[in-house]
Amino acid sequence: MRTVLRAALALVLATTAARADAAWDAVLAKARGETVYWNAWGGDERTNAFIAWAGDQVRARYGVELKQVKLTDTGEAVARIVAEKAAGRDDDGSVDLIWINGPNFLSMKQKGLLYGPFVDKLPNAKYIDTTDKPSNVVDFTVPVEGYESPWRLAQFVFIYDSAKVAPPPRSLAALTDWIKAHPGRFTHPAAQDFMGASFLKQALIDLAPDRAALSQPADDAAFARESAPLWAWYDGVRPFFWRQGRQFPANEPALIQALNDGEVDFALAFDPAEAAAAAQAGRLPQTVRVTTFADGTLGNTSFVAIPFNSPHKDAAMVVADYLLDPATQAHAQDITALGAYSVLDPAKLSPEQRKLFEALPSHPALPTSADLGKVLLEPHPSWMTRIAEEWRRRYAN
Repeated sequence: MRTVLRAALALVLATTAARADAAWDAVLAKARGETVYWNAWGGDERTNAFIAWAGDQVRARYGVELKQVKLTDTGEAVARIVAEKAAGRDDDGSVDLIWINGPNFLSMKQKGLLYGPFVDKLPNAKYIDTTDKPSNVVDFTVPVEGYESPWRLAQFVFIYDSAKVAPPPRSLAALTDWIKAHPGRFTHPAAQDFMGASFLKQALIDLAPDRAALSQPADDAAFARESAPLWAWYDGVRPFFWRQGRQFPANEPALIQALNDGEVDFALAFDPAEAAAAAQAGRLPQTVRVTTFADGTLGNTSFVAIPFNSPHKDAAMVVADYLLDPATQAHAQDITALGAYSVLDPAKLSPEQRKLFEALPSHPALPTSADLGKVLLEPHPSWMTRIAEEWRRRYAN
């Protein structure tokens, strides 16, 4: 009886796999000859170069043309999709794929602007780490549920020049003391920028009276209560910032440039490999290193999603699947290419696939997972939105 049951189970599994293969073959056939307009933040040249490289690959392999639509703010594309829905453009939208997470994902999901679920249709989705990387399945406290596909991991880090800062501060209190002892040598991007808002979120997590409240939507009362210590701390430290806290770099690349120019001693990044890649490229001195807070720093996953009205959904899925290919993920993690940490589970890879990661180049400024330490999950997206708005109201004028 057991032999019969095992044979029946094997037949079911084989039939299911065959159906999945046939379904994906149909996707590949429909995708050939289509063009995918990937709306993605265009503020980082390494990311732009990686997207261009991926475009060359999917064109050669699958006959899919990939064109990056460079954004200064992901909200630009979201607003365009909202306008298209209002205009009745339900099947001829201008966006096929969008680099997204956090507040923008929540907004699109709530408004019914996403196609899916589609991730379970991607052959390479079987490699995604859904156990040790919870941000692959929960995006800023919002369940992904197959409506966006992960493609790179991120963790908030401090980049510093070890020739000038030793040892680096490993807590918000220690950083505060350092800033006050070194006036003008620290700053952050304006909070309208993702990196600026992320710095404030990191401080909020450390200072909020009830950290658990941050996993819930921020109503007026909760925001006032939990953010009050943040603004009190910020008012005390801001006068010691670069240019007395009256001006702020526009974004992360501008802050990286300020560090390279010797104007400040710290930069901020959500890419732990940014310092190593920048040092190798000559954009930062070889003495830069990376640190995090001893109690942990924010971490999240970058995703791609397909809008409900994309006219090229099959081709968009082909691109999303290619981004999950172990060889693609290894190339993305290479600091000479992009340096983005993988979203895959090494235990799910074959020995040959794991060797692709083991052979990657290293650098003194490239942290290991142990160096990065504990990952703190992002607050609910509403906290980031409110923080950026409140910072603008208080300090941007």
